[in-house]
Amino acid sequence: MKTRYSYGGDEHIFVEVDEEMSLDAFFKSLSITNAVRDSAIEGVTEICPANASFQIKYDPDVIAPEDLLARLKSLESAAETAEKRISTRIVEIPVYYNDPWTHETLMRFRDRHQDPSGTDLDYAARVNGYETAEDFIVAHHSSPWFVSMVGFVSGLPFLYQLVERERQLQVPKYLRPRTDTPKLTVGYGGCFSCIYSVRGAGGYQMFGITPMPIYDPTQEVNYLKDFMVFFKPGDIVKWNPIDRDEYDRICAEVEAGTFTPRMAEVEFDLETFNADIDGTNRKLMEALYGA
Repeated sequence: MKTRYSYGGDEHIFVEVDEEMSLDAFFKSLSITNAVRDSAIEGVTEICPANASFQIKYDPDVIAPEDLLARLKSLESAAETAEKRISTRIVEIPVYYNDPWTHETLMRFRDRHQDPSGTDLDYAARVNGYETAEDFIVAHHSSPWFVSMVGFVSGLPFLYQLVERERQLQVPKYLRPRTDTPKLTVGYGGCFSCIYSVRGAGGYQMFGITPMPIYDPTQEVNYLKDFMVFFKPGDIVKWNPIDRDEYDRICAEVEAGTFTPRMAEVEFDLETFNADIDGTNRKLMEALYGA
């Protein structure tokens, strides 16, 4: 992997770890940004890790850009030998697939879609070689996903499927973005799944909706009282398909302040995962649901 450094205006340095997303690229990005944080470099004001890159914001009145660039390059060499192991959590996210709200929305925007005659799920199934939308849904929720980035809009996670590259689901975005997407829509674009944290425009295919808030600037949701954003890079997600009754029940629990996401603390080792992907995923499921 050839790391590429560039300046972003007068206050940012953008670092591209690789041209394509991979867990190796993500772990290198995470290692360097962790090293930047631990170094407490005077003048650095923000650190933003992403899928296969990161961006550093700095105060040019405190540290010269060329000096910061030199510090980052020195930290990169240390990150090359960093242990690719993290302590993280696996979280169950309930999903009401093929729900009425995203269905109504996607039907309003068929003129912007590659296949105006069907639904987003129908199209995703077809381009990935599945006979039915139901088969595609099973493929979407059967394996865990890795949160590689949080952003674009506040609290929105980008999730990368923990399977071999040849098994990765891939779906292009809409031909032209929608002007509306329901809040908490579970979407898909390229090789990334996501959850729309707020209502707004969007171009990802829409597969369903979750009743579980992931962003609350008022911090009134009981499990978001400590921090308004639920996800952080390194989280692992297991989608859990639910029906309308279960969706309504969880919504009521969220409103009452009694809903708590199912989660477990886990260790994720990249080398172990690469050596035995299915075995690693089974252990992750055992940690979440019990042996």
